[in-house]
Amino acid sequence: MNVPASAPSTTQSVGAHSGYWRDLVLISVLFILVFGFELGSRAIWSPDEGRYSEIPREMLVSGDFVTPHLDGVKYFEKPPLFYWLQAGAIKTFGLNTWALRLMPTLFTLLACLAVYGAGRRFYGRRAGLWSAAILASSFLFYVLGRVIILDMAVTTLMSAALLAFLVGVQTPDGGRRRLYLWGFYILMALATLTKGLIGIILPGMVIFVWLALYNEWRLLKTLYIPSGLLLFLLIAAPWHILVSLRNPEFPYFYFVQQHFLRYFTMAEQRYQPNWFFIPILLLGLYPWATFLPQALRHAIPRWSQRGAHKDTVFLLLWAGLIFTFFSLSQSKLVPYILPVFPPLAILIGHYLATVERSAHGLRYGLIALGLLGVAGGAVLIALPLIFTTGLAHTQLQQFPGDDIYLIAGALMGAGIAALLALRLPSVGQRVGVVTVATAVLLMIFNHSMLRLDPKWSTQAIAQQLRPQLRDSDVVANYNTYFQDLPVYLERRITIADWTNELTFGMQHQDTHEWMIDKARLLTLWNSPQRVYLFANAQDIGGFRADAGTRYRVMAENGYIILVTNQPPP
Repeated sequence: MNVPASAPSTTQSVGAHSGYWRDLVLISVLFILVFGFELGSRAIWSPDEGRYSEIPREMLVSGDFVTPHLDGVKYFEKPPLFYWLQAGAIKTFGLNTWALRLMPTLFTLLACLAVYGAGRRFYGRRAGLWSAAILASSFLFYVLGRVIILDMAVTTLMSAALLAFLVGVQTPDGGRRRLYLWGFYILMALATLTKGLIGIILPGMVIFVWLALYNEWRLLKTLYIPSGLLLFLLIAAPWHILVSLRNPEFPYFYFVQQHFLRYFTMAEQRYQPNWFFIPILLLGLYPWATFLPQALRHAIPRWSQRGAHKDTVFLLLWAGLIFTFFSLSQSKLVPYILPVFPPLAILIGHYLATVERSAHGLRYGLIALGLLGVAGGAVLIALPLIFTTGLAHTQLQQFPGDDIYLIAGALMGAGIAALLALRLPSVGQRVGVVTVATAVLLMIFNHSMLRLDPKWSTQAIAQQLRPQLRDSDVVANYNTYFQDLPVYLERRITIADWTNELTFGMQHQDTHEWMIDKARLLTLWNSPQRVYLFANAQDIGGFRADAGTRYRVMAENGYIILVTNQPPP
């Protein structure tokens, strides 16, 4: 543990403290400008965004904040912290897309601020600032920071927990050390309440290997374990106990099926090869992936010098172990890799803060980034000309030509900016140019995502239906469940011929009124009851043949169709 030989003067301490807060304000303002751009413009996409919007909406309607429900069906796959925060945002700002995206974006900001604080403490102010800029402008972190899912929240909480631990064990005994380490336990508990046992398993794994590597088991006596575990249990345990008492079926499904079987088996049908996250990481870390090899080479200390590089080794273990953990899982999704980004951002920020302007690694990184940008833009422009038929052509048609050319131009512009940055006199100016060019590219890319709303959201059709919808009408889904639809219509949806993730909850409650089969849907369709039916356009053919003359199309957009059995009132 390194303790300064002498305390800084009062003047220096005040200046450093005020500079620290100025940086936090600067980062926050720039973050809001970039991440706040069109935050509420894109529709809620199904299934994930719809699910994590509908569950908190139902909590507010029912007043039950213990047992999560999705379309009225018990839903035990995740703990409730994120739902509670979303419910708070809805209660405060209303049920709208901006409010629903606020929490993921705030967690992204907190992650950037935590990375800044850690980078500054370990490697200096420039490293802290650039670490925050790298994290915020990494492609995947930016995109998922504006998506209504749990992964950004759990990434931020786990990252803050690990950083609080690392800072805490390097802080001299006293009140400040105790606060850091108590914060570590609290943040782990909150991460556990967000996405389950990984909130404690992943930080525990990193810390265990780090302690074993340095044979620092004596530190265990200084980690305030009894009081820390008490804090952890006071936060994480009550909900788990209460929901288990109300729902005896919860413990097996949640702890065994959703944690261990999900990791060790292919029960969730989300298998991907072990190398799956390698391209995801490299693409997701754009544009900074071109500096990752140099940063790792700069960071990996010689074995004989490992005692002087404990901070860096901790960050390397953090990134490497969590990357390996998810790569070995039998269930893989793109957002799982997010917890790897904060330590890599700090390591790259440290490298860029210490590298010389003339260093080959910096020049090669900028050249590679420039060539990738120019080549990538050229490929995007060529794609519509190359693929004139087939699946690729169909996918490209989702984007109007102007959008493709705009993204391509921004990508090529970012590449050219990286090449021109080679002529700038300082590393800081070069990093700044790359960051600004990337921010512009990301905002243009985000704007283009609005074009995909018709495919992934029922928003437009639901808003068309809502003014004429009566309480006595039935709104149904056929052979699917558009999980954003109950959010837009603010009501439970009848689901025909689909169960999927609602299967477990249906086994433990009576859902026969709104979870029905095709035969019951046809009976309802042919009754005097007015029914509005949403379906995927490619799935409606079979139902149309059975519906007969009572089949009327109200709206369709090429992906989703709305039909009814009676003329609208």
